[in-house]
Amino acid sequence: MTKRIGIFGGTFDPPHLMHLLIAEEALEACELDQVWFLPSYQPPHVQGKKAHTSAEQRAKMVQLAIESNDRFAVNFAEIERKGKSYTVDTFRELKETYPDDHFYFILGADMVDDLPTWHQIEELCKLTSFIAFKRPGYPESHPDIADVRYIDMPKVDLSSSFLRERLKLGRSCRYFLSDAVINYIKERRLYED
Repeated sequence: MTKRIGIFGGTFDPPHLMHLLIAEEALEACELDQVWFLPSYQPPHVQGKKAHTSAEQRAKMVQLAIESNDRFAVNFAEIERKGKSYTVDTFRELKETYPDDHFYFILGADMVDDLPTWHQIEELCKLTSFIAFKRPGYPESHPDIADVRYIDMPKVDLSSSFLRERLKLGRSCRYFLSDAVINYIKERRLYED
């Protein structure tokens, strides 16, 4: 039976409430069967951006964050591949492994205008459709090359960098992060100076 699967890629450093809200909204608004979180090993499109924790730690935090939702899963393709993670390589692999399923790539509206610059974008557009969550200050754009559906998002201004700073200062991140993720971070003293 064909499944409709949303792929939500990111650094997830750490995975927080907004990531879960985005995935849940995409699941419902686009009538997906599942959302697979895809932690990147090394994101190629963000120059100078580096993860503050290892790929394995970020994947474990995602597992902990989503454990209560049986329609969420973690896909380790980019971590297992190592090196730069091009989205087209990941979707080629997904289509080879799950040829009957239809994949939707979940991304922010701020990334849609950049799609024409992505590595082998023409092939990627044959392998997936795009779900873009609306963001303030970014109007809906529809590049000729891509099938993009926009979805509304709750207005919560939250970022991983904001949370890393709170954690570094020893401030509470309760309700921003799941209790399991907070415990994992504390046990391993992640994000401390």
